Amino acid sequence: MNTTTMHRWEIPSYGVEKLALQSAPIPTPKVGEILVEVHAVSLNYRDLVVAENGMTANIKFPFTPASDMTGRVVAVGEGVTRFAVGDQVISTYITNWIDGAPLSWADSPTQGGPIPGMLSEYVSTPADWCVHAPKSLSPEEASTLPIAALTAWMALVEQGNLHAGQTVVVQGTGGVSLFAVQIAAANGAQVIVTSSSDTKIAQAIELGATHGINRTTTPDWHTVVREMTGGRGADHILEMAGGDNMLKSLQAVAPGGRISVIGLLESDEITLPIMPLLGTRASIVAIAVGPRRALEDLVRMVDLHRIKPVVDAVYPFSQVREAYAHVQRGAFGKVVVKVRGH
Repeated sequence: MNTTTMHRWEIPSYGVEKLALQSAPIPTPKVGEILVEVHAVSLNYRDLVVAENGMTANIKFPFTPASDMTGRVVAVGEGVTRFAVGDQVISTYITNWIDGAPLSWADSPTQGGPIPGMLSEYVSTPADWCVHAPKSLSPEEASTLPIAALTAWMALVEQGNLHAGQTVVVQGTGGVSLFAVQIAAANGAQVIVTSSSDTKIAQAIELGATHGINRTTTPDWHTVVREMTGGRGADHILEMAGGDNMLKSLQAVAPGGRISVIGLLESDEITLPIMPLLGTRASIVAIAVGPRRALEDLVRMVDLHRIKPVVDAVYPFSQVREAYAHVQRGAFGKVVVKVRGH
């Protein structure tokens, strides 16, 4: 480094439209920390909501948003043994969830809110809050793993015990959904994608999905799922919408199957009668990303199966507002900001 200052994006108060590029000193890593030259930042829908209203997090302003990054270690603080200068790393999301059962929200500080985020040329972060990046991915691709890919991994593999021959229903074609398609296909599962776009369904099939259902022209998509599975239903359903859609997921799930609640694109509430739930004996499980150990497992799987994240667009660091606007209108896969050359 031949300079002592850097640039980072900040908001002085809630509102994505208030994003502004500011100068700041390059931090010095403290004991147990690493200084990372940030190469790419992946934006999640959560990052948009946090910037707009905090999403229940107690934000301190000025605030630098965004949770997911990849970059190169350029300095290490005293006591750091997990990384060395030159290592490529990706961030974790829930900072103190190393392994085991999850902690409560109150005891689980998250990056990108309330902890300051990654839209900065450099970040100094505890070494325990990062893992080694996949060797098979570009920085832009690697930055998409910490939230979106790990959420799909937790729903299907870590907690869902997915195995070959099962049927998975994936709703939508956002980042989590497309990772779920790829992970399920890599594990030998049949994957059914629901979307309002025939074009996006065709793209998902190219990624490994077996079938697609247009939920606009076929609003009773759950009946088609049952037809495709010989009346049995799907073993796993990734519920991305909330609201009344949950009932359709329940009607599409196999006896004893699993519905992973991930999204709230249509509603932040769930509407569900009790008797059909009791009749299916299905499990309804909330998925909120995962621990560091699971992210390390995911990285190994990505390298082994050569899974390539779907990046809809890469924006330069100067166009962060445009990147957020892309997230707002919806993306096929992920939206990434390239922070520095690499």
